[in-house]
Amino acid sequence: MNSKEVIITLIRTNYEINIQLMTALKPYGISIQQFNVLRILRGQKGVAANLSTVQERMINKMSNTTRLIDKLIHKTFVERIVCKENRRKIELFITNEGLDFLKKIDPIIDQVEEKMVGSLNNEKKENIVSILNQLNFS
Repeated sequence: MNSKEVIITLIRTNYEINIQLMTALKPYGISIQQFNVLRILRGQKGVAANLSTVQERMINKMSNTTRLIDKLIHKTFVERIVCKENRRKIELFITNEGLDFLKKIDPIIDQVEEKMVGSLNNEKKENIVSILNQLNFS
């Protein structure tokens, strides 16, 4: 098998995974990128995050993080606070509404993910992750 076939298979697989996740999230009016931001902020466990922290942890680095955050603020899932000590510093927090939303949507996403990879045993899952981690992106 040549490298081109491997890359095409990876691209096709990525596309199919994204379609499954987008389809699951669509009824809830949220994108994969917005969902990712909410999970990042939940992972902060109440500690403020700034825009660069969120950008660093984003899965899709090409996302317009500021626009994503603005949409989540509009949905009342995220709160933006201007730091009193340094007015140029913006602190981001997930709201209780955002946490409640994740509690509702997490089982749905878990179910979609399990459907995609549930037929694989743990060893195969670990092998896939191990192989993917060996890819060279530099």
